[in-house]
Amino acid sequence: MNIHELTKLFQGVATLLLSEPVIAYTRVGLMFLGIFLVYLGKKGVLEPLLMIPMGLGMATINAATMFMSDGSHGNLFVDPMVTDIDKLLDILQIDFLQPIYTFTFSNGLIACFIFMGIGVLLDITYILQRPFSSMFLAMFGELGTFLTIPIAMAMGLNIKDSASIAMVGGADGPMVLFTSLTLSKHLFVPITVVAYLYLGLTYGGYPYLIRLMIPKKYRGIKVERDKTPVKPISAGKKLGFAVILCVVLSFLFPVAAPLFFSLFIGIAIRESGLTHIKEFIEGPLLYGSTFLLGSLLGILCEAHLLLNPKILILLILGILALLLSGIGGIIGGYVMYFIKKGNFNPTVGIASVSCVPTTAKVAQKEVSKVNPNAIILPEALGANISGVITTAIITGVYISLLS
Repeated sequence: MNIHELTKLFQGVATLLLSEPVIAYTRVGLMFLGIFLVYLGKKGVLEPLLMIPMGLGMATINAATMFMSDGSHGNLFVDPMVTDIDKLLDILQIDFLQPIYTFTFSNGLIACFIFMGIGVLLDITYILQRPFSSMFLAMFGELGTFLTIPIAMAMGLNIKDSASIAMVGGADGPMVLFTSLTLSKHLFVPITVVAYLYLGLTYGGYPYLIRLMIPKKYRGIKVERDKTPVKPISAGKKLGFAVILCVVLSFLFPVAAPLFFSLFIGIAIRESGLTHIKEFIEGPLLYGSTFLLGSLLGILCEAHLLLNPKILILLILGILALLLSGIGGIIGGYVMYFIKKGNFNPTVGIASVSCVPTTAKVAQKEVSKVNPNAIILPEALGANISGVITTAIITGVYISLLS
């Protein structure tokens, strides 16, 4: 067997050896990173449903590079950059993930499916019982979403790219995907990958931020709740709230209406008692969409696409956005502590960063380590869910102003 035949047989190895050094090193690095993500997912450090397919996809796509008919290097998974209709029709019959990418990913549908699943899981009771504290904290938890924009522009990004990476501060992956698809289509792959990689840091990094900013005596505060029984919120009132808010937000920000509809139709189904539909959305639809999203994100982590000089900037800005939002949330918690004259645990503030329900669980876990009798989960979930709604509104504002 001659060299030419060996090259055709072992194309993954051949393309690696014939690539420019920077591309070759990046491919190898991404293979190892993908394997590491699978490991972290298996260990539970990162979300396994997302990170295992994402990591395996990342490792596979950088191993499976081959020679295309025109002599270029490519793969048989997906072409995210194809725009010519005739070429797209051909690729749909060749690249095996192209139909899923084209019809569910590149138009934001998969983000809406996940958002619908999030809506089904949300219980908005606490927001309606204590709307002021929940929404007040949610605004503080968006600090990174706002402050990252001028920082990103100072680092050389344009306003649209700055707004897209700033949405990482909202800690809501579908929102980042939807925003970047609309405002920064050329960067939506690295921005979305950065977002989902960093969302795992909310579970691993935010506890240290809490310990750094909140002394034990404040972390251990046990909230004295009003002895008067809280009036229950009926399913009808929650349904009415979801319907009215969906219509109002869609009226104000029609360009983000798909996100609003997806979130509030999920809440409406939950409160309508449509059990079979609820089970379908929170089960097969949510888990299936998350799995496909993770797989496609991994497949899109191809060395050529990620060798953009802006990637390092995006990595820095993504972690900065989440850090600023966490700091903002804790500041909001301190403000509520003073407003309520000490009858409030400032740790609740970190839950306003809308990574549902991760940040709420992180807050309760850190409080329980100091005082096992202090229960802050209801307040934390209220801030958490308000953060989701607030992030959706900010997404609508950014897309409406900039698209």
